[in-house]
Amino acid sequence: MTDDTDRHSMKMAKKKAARDKIMATKTDEKGLVIVHTGKGKGKSSAAFGMIFRCIAHDMPCAVVQFIKGGMSTGERDLILSKFSDKCEFHTMGEGFTWETQDKSRDTEMAAAAWEKAKELIRDPANKMVLLDEINIALRYDYIPIADVVQFLSTEKPEMTHVVLTGRNAHADLIEIADLVTEMELIKHPFRSGIKAQIGVEF
Repeated sequence: MTDDTDRHSMKMAKKKAARDKIMATKTDEKGLVIVHTGKGKGKSSAAFGMIFRCIAHDMPCAVVQFIKGGMSTGERDLILSKFSDKCEFHTMGEGFTWETQDKSRDTEMAAAAWEKAKELIRDPANKMVLLDEINIALRYDYIPIADVVQFLSTEKPEMTHVVLTGRNAHADLIEIADLVTEMELIKHPFRSGIKAQIGVEF
């Protein structure tokens, strides 16, 4: 047993030394462009986790929801009731595209959401801005991808983090992003006839 413990300790000590050496080279800081995409659940949930981290650290932040309409969600209700002094929250969509069935109206609303997003990102007081479900708006060409890429590449303040969520992230967006995570769908209760549930999906 002692031999196993000693071997484990030596192995972990070597790993720590290697890790410390790597970490010593990571000294830069910058505002990141972060993309959460993929068919799996958790894109917005993970993004809101970062928003709540910012709130916990007294870092001003903001959220723009591009698609989701007026339905109550836990994260929006909590931010508006408890943390509106730290996080601006703008629900600019009117529901998912299959619900509205009005492309011109959806395009108009997405354009307004993008203008609000640019305003919030330009404000250097905001340390993080979440653009929730913007990838859906980009997929349906409600907003030109070239405009988003150009803005994030040339106008985003150096230390501002921008998080973009939604399925089917555009290749041009992935190209300029600093961090991209694809949520992979393995199992989902919806396929077994279970509806979206409070506390899990909203």
